[in-house]
Amino acid sequence: MISGERPALLRPGETCWRIVRADRLAVIVDAADYFTVVREAAQQATHSLLMVGWDFDTRIQLARPDRDSQVPNRLGRFLSWVVENRPALQVHILRWDLGTLKELGRGTTPLVILDWMSHDRIHFKLDGAHPVGAAHHQKIVVIDDALAFCGGIDMTADRWDTREHRDDDPDRRRPTTKRRYGPWHDVSTAVDGEAARALGDLARERWRHATGEAIEPPPTSRSPWPADLDPTLRDVDVAIARTAPGDEEREGIHEIEALYLAAIRHARRTIYIESQYFASRRIAEAMAERLWEADGPEIVVVNPESADGWLEEEVMGSSRARVLRLIREGDRHDRFRIYTPVTAGRQPIYVHAKVMVVDDWLLKVGSSNLNNRSLGFDTECDLAVEVRPDAVNAAQTRAAIVALRNDLVAEHLGETTDRVVAAIEGSSGSLVTAIERLRSDGRSLVPFEPPPLNEVEERVLAESALLDPERPTSRWRALRRHLPALRPRRPGAGGTDAGDG
Repeated sequence: MISGERPALLRPGETCWRIVRADRLAVIVDAADYFTVVREAAQQATHSLLMVGWDFDTRIQLARPDRDSQVPNRLGRFLSWVVENRPALQVHILRWDLGTLKELGRGTTPLVILDWMSHDRIHFKLDGAHPVGAAHHQKIVVIDDALAFCGGIDMTADRWDTREHRDDDPDRRRPTTKRRYGPWHDVSTAVDGEAARALGDLARERWRHATGEAIEPPPTSRSPWPADLDPTLRDVDVAIARTAPGDEEREGIHEIEALYLAAIRHARRTIYIESQYFASRRIAEAMAERLWEADGPEIVVVNPESADGWLEEEVMGSSRARVLRLIREGDRHDRFRIYTPVTAGRQPIYVHAKVMVVDDWLLKVGSSNLNNRSLGFDTECDLAVEVRPDAVNAAQTRAAIVALRNDLVAEHLGETTDRVVAAIEGSSGSLVTAIERLRSDGRSLVPFEPPPLNEVEERVLAESALLDPERPTSRWRALRRHLPALRPRRPGAGGTDAGDG
């Protein structure tokens, strides 16, 4: 039971890295809008464009084709065009080293990368500086340290979709084969002010750790904030929270996990979460403890129906079934719901977003999922805003956070935000009751019920720590000793810049 004044949850060194000011923060829902605003903002870059990601695919279209525009639309050609039209611009692209073989199936991508490597102002590196089995999962774009994007959207194939998530959108196609892929839901953010410069610092540190090379911060510039991007919040303190695995150079960082646990512990009425996975036992135990309380919060989780890929589904699907079993044992007051979104034709919408809204005082958006890797093994970056009672614009910020949550719920239900608000008000403030009242046979949220685990899946769970580890493990270290290709790359050990062999 929560009573008394809530302590500050965002604490540098514990639940976050830094707390910095943003003049504007916008939450960008789905990649159609995200790709468009990144393209618009990048055209205004003058000195520095930093791109850090899990993946970049040079073939993707950033916007619907415009025959009257002279600006290239494919990511690779667009970045080359921007550099040619900005004589002082330096572009640094840092992508997780997920394997050279993957590039061979990407048509023109290797040729575009070779073109980048021959350009003296485009610097492209693959980052394998992490423990064996880990991944670089942060998704950050920083323009002149004046505007930054951070969230869950990768600039790669199979991500583009609109908020309508139509069953047969003709633009939802793979870049080379033109084969259609399914509906995809995702979220990112844009920030300016001190928050943008801090994300620039983080990206430059990632580059230094991967390459051994330092990047000088750019001179102060005005924000290239896109004209059509409406801020969700104004004049707010933004916390940057991270996950990073420990290695020979530094201790592990677990700020995001600490923030999740603190937020769950201090929630009063409602926790709303969107996540690609739901497999963290620590998070599940924290939720179950709150659900056991007579006056604890409601918890609503929006997940995909299944993981993306058979192996991920074997591990993450089985782990999700186990944590749901734990949560439901604690949910004695029936306040927990987990849903999967579907289209008007009842096609599953893949949820890749990573969002948390607690009551009306906490918003968190980033790259981290509710699985062990995201909370202790991979590199992740989330942005969070906590409304303190003494904040000058506390009332406006609280209202905006709740409005964002209701807007996301409305998207999933295929309803207007006004109808969602009316349903919540008519349900004495209960989000669970409102969703149940608004669910329909078309575009909607569908309750998720995992199939029972069999003996084989129970054994898979016993081995799942290898694929969804909380920390670097002895089994991964043993693999590294026997498989040199798995060893993390270190600065000076080879690279992909123009001067490397």
